Amino acid sequence: MFGSSSCRLNYAATLENLRIGSKTRVIFQGFTGRQATANAQESIAWGTNVVGGVTPGKESEHLGLPVLPSVRRAMDELKPDATGIYVPASKATPAIEEAIEAEVPLIVAVAEHIPLHDMLRIHSMLKTQTKSRLVGPNSPGIISSAKGERCRIGFQPLPCFSDGCVGIAAKSGTLSYEAVASTTRAGLGQSLCIGVGGDVLPGTDLVEALQVLEHDPNTKGIALIGEIGGDGEILAAQWITDYHARTPLAQRKPIVALIAGLLAPRDRVMGHAGAFWLPGEPAPNQKVMALRGAGVTMVNHPAKIGPALRTLMEDGTVQPPVGEIEEGAAFDSTDDFSTAISGGRPSQQRRGLHTSARRPSNISLPSRPQLRASSQQTRGLHLDTQASKQLLKEALLGLELQYHHCPTHYLALCIDRATRSQCLMTAIHTNPKSLLQPSRYDKILLPPSAKDVLALDGTETWHEIVTTLMAKLQISERPGSAAAADSVGKLLRDLGRVFRDKEAKYVGLQFGMPHNDKEKQKTTFPVYDLRIELDDAAARSAGRLADVHYRYAAKEARDPGAREAKAEGIVYHRLSPGNRAHNIGTLVNGAGLAMNTVDALAGHGGLAANFLDTGGKATSETVRRSFEIILKDDRVKVVFVNIFGGLTLGDMIARGIVLAYKEVDIRVPVVVRIRGTNEEEGQRIIAESGLPLYAFDDFEEAAEKAVELVSGVSAAKKVAQAVHESEGKIAELKKSIQLAAAGMLPVGGSEPSEEAAAPVDEATESPCGKTSESADDAPKQGDMAQEHTGKPRDSEKPEVADTIETLGSDHVA
Repeated sequence: MFGSSSCRLNYAATLENLRIGSKTRVIFQGFTGRQATANAQESIAWGTNVVGGVTPGKESEHLGLPVLPSVRRAMDELKPDATGIYVPASKATPAIEEAIEAEVPLIVAVAEHIPLHDMLRIHSMLKTQTKSRLVGPNSPGIISSAKGERCRIGFQPLPCFSDGCVGIAAKSGTLSYEAVASTTRAGLGQSLCIGVGGDVLPGTDLVEALQVLEHDPNTKGIALIGEIGGDGEILAAQWITDYHARTPLAQRKPIVALIAGLLAPRDRVMGHAGAFWLPGEPAPNQKVMALRGAGVTMVNHPAKIGPALRTLMEDGTVQPPVGEIEEGAAFDSTDDFSTAISGGRPSQQRRGLHTSARRPSNISLPSRPQLRASSQQTRGLHLDTQASKQLLKEALLGLELQYHHCPTHYLALCIDRATRSQCLMTAIHTNPKSLLQPSRYDKILLPPSAKDVLALDGTETWHEIVTTLMAKLQISERPGSAAAADSVGKLLRDLGRVFRDKEAKYVGLQFGMPHNDKEKQKTTFPVYDLRIELDDAAARSAGRLADVHYRYAAKEARDPGAREAKAEGIVYHRLSPGNRAHNIGTLVNGAGLAMNTVDALAGHGGLAANFLDTGGKATSETVRRSFEIILKDDRVKVVFVNIFGGLTLGDMIARGIVLAYKEVDIRVPVVVRIRGTNEEEGQRIIAESGLPLYAFDDFEEAAEKAVELVSGVSAAKKVAQAVHESEGKIAELKKSIQLAAAGMLPVGGSEPSEEAAAPVDEATESPCGKTSESADDAPKQGDMAQEHTGKPRDSEKPEVADTIETLGSDHVA
């Protein structure tokens, strides 16, 4: 059997370790570092039971607590229940492995950019043990806010939290902070918040978080936050369907969910290492459909989570699932499940022994255009067909491949996020639309004991995999010849070597019908498309394969501005560059929040010109550079700054905005919303800056203003042209009225009466019905930046033309 259920059950025994509270004994790895020190001080003050920490080679005291040189020593002497790992990504892998070997019950890793193949190795360790549970990496951590049970292991913004009853499971840190603030404002507070994180292979996934929240006695309602990438949200929908089926209606905990990245391009990595789409995975809208069909209340912005949960909890109603699913049914794909749970009736089939789903065998040979390659990744190095061919040629691999232009069969070696291991994907497509249908793909899972596919070479399982591949790809063997099987085996080895040796996260190709070469007694494959995704964290964090990434990075196509943004630690994508209707520039901290900002603006009728994530280590200089990059896109008419800080500080963002006004020629309106860590100081800086900014506390109001402003800017030229054209007509009309009035004079001659002169005054008013303001009535610069409490009055705000004119002068102190 190729499945990995037994290993998953072993690791599942550690789920209870996620139940943290005031008695949880916490240590810090990297304890004496600047970030860990500041975090520990905050956590201790908040009520976390920190008992000490670890710094390699040191044995001393820090913050009045013991510092030990190894996790093993700390485990023996301090008896911790959990460890928070606060070390750079380059040191995170050995730190996690050390904690696993020491059998620390709960390990929380907040670092991002941990190499994918390091995480594969870590998960191979986790699968075979029952002591340690991992949260992260690329996660804000885990926090208990239940009354009397405070415990924080992470960098969540504490001012937003309050004692309460809402459990949160989230891929995105910033969106989880928004959900926390929303539930606090709704008077619900929080119980247990599990930051699953945005990594490709998280230590705890959404389903596991839901399992814990189901049984948490302090949790009365659940917020679920997902995003583009993987099928975890579909699995969550399946779990919720089962949960509703086994739980009486009156006892069900209401669930409200949000999916970020509905408008994210499928060919790019959206900030988080795991926020990307691959063939065979569900699209974000399919995730929404599946969750809604499972009885989940869906919202389009996290600020709505609190009110939605409060309504559900007060009414005592939980929407039942729409569809009725046959017990024990399995589906060809995640979108088939979505259809079924929404009331449809796709084919329900038994799971096969070797694959995640069986497909009908009577498939006609497909003919379809080339799969568009991903050319905009920033958290991975994408090699197009030509560069991928060069890499294979240099390694003397793939010699059987012949390159053509019309793919029909699909084979890829990639990652199965659910089992946290390598897998093979196969498909035969009949039309271009099938590219986006998960039902067209079959997944072949490896045995849990296998380190990778190459470890199976020469075994009976290897031969079973080759036979399965041939059946799935409809590759027939000529009677009396083993050429096809040998060639498929050779191809599989080559894919495995590229995946392993180059630390890839995806190696896929599309090809036509294999050709049997009678003279050479082998089968060749006419390849139409080849795509390789390299994990840039291997070079960035671990210094491995730096030469490969250096040589091939130059071959990778990028958005204008994306390459310089990456050099600053910024993730930037220009959206729909050929469409000038995309004219709202966005500057956001956090990948999830940045994706949702793009989605939510569309809900208000606005189209974002870009996706920009400042990164977790953003500085004021980062903000200034972000403005420069955004404004290089001449489509941008308004810049929308949306910040909810965790590690990112609100006051630092505010200073960056002020710095940008001093050093960047900003000639468009700027809408600012700052929440989270140091939000009050950030809002104060904005309010006292004297800059022509529109500052808001509420996202909906800020988004509405951005859309309103961009509509005004877009119409400004038309209005100016209309006014110019009307000037002549107004002058002629004025003259005509004056002549007519003159004809009404008495014979003796005198000034026209007031009644006769009135039309002249009316005719000289502007087309908008406004008379011009005097200089004394114009808004002062100090009035332009509004206080963050309440929506500013329109009379206090600068008109678009005034803003542009003001910004042309050197008015910043």
